[in-house]
Formats: sequence, C-alpha cells, structure tokens
Amino acid sequence: MSQRTILVADDESHILNVVSLKLRNAGFKVLTANNGQEAYDIATAEHPDLLITDFHMPQLSGIELCKKLKESAATAGIPAIMLTARGYNLEPGDTEQSGINQLISKPFSPRQLLTAVNDVLGIAA
Repeated sequence: MSQRTILVADDESHILNVVSLKLRNAGFKVLTANNGQEAYDIATAEHPDLLITDFHMPQLSGIELCKKLKESAATAGIPAIMLTARGYNLEPGDTEQSGINQLISKPFSPRQLLTAVNDVLGIAA
C-alpha cells in the first residue's frame, strides 16, 4: 500500500507541529496549512487521504472548509477529523453536512489522535 497523505490545518503552530510529528513518525506523509483557505487550496491540489482541521481558523473555519470540500466531486470523498476547543459543541447537522467523521476535543493526546486517524482510514491498530 502506498503511503497515506494527511492534511493538517490549524492556526496554532504548536498543535500543527505536534500533530505533524506524531503522524510522520507513524509513517504518514503530512501536508500542513495555517488557515482554512490555505487548507482548501492544498486539498484541491493534492487530494489527501484525510483532513485534520481545527474549528476556529482565519479565512475559513473548519466547518466552512469541510463544507466547501464536499461541494466538489473531486474532494467530496476526503474524510475529516475536527479538532475543537473543550466545551464547544457542534450541532449534528453541521457534522453531517460537512462530512466530519470524528470530533476530538482539545486538549487531546497525540495517541488519541493517532487512534482516530487509524479508525477513520480503516487501518488496523
């Protein structure tokens, strides 16, 4: 099987770095974006196997990013994991319309995130 590509979008550089390092160490190719628009541009060009996105980002929120990707046949199949601040709840309609597969509350452990990634991608642990 070829190496899977994951796009990580977060405007907090320390989260971007920790998540990227954990995923690279697990054997994934990692692309990064600092805001929603940059993530959208990368996703449409690269077609990653998975998107991990923060909810609160400049230019496009994580929800707006996911909804925009679902509008195009080329990117509609990209699954997504949404990182949210503790205590922030998304409505079920938001997650269904945007194709978000899992929600992970911050703070989270890198191991928890890797488990979610493997689950969404159907990789046996």
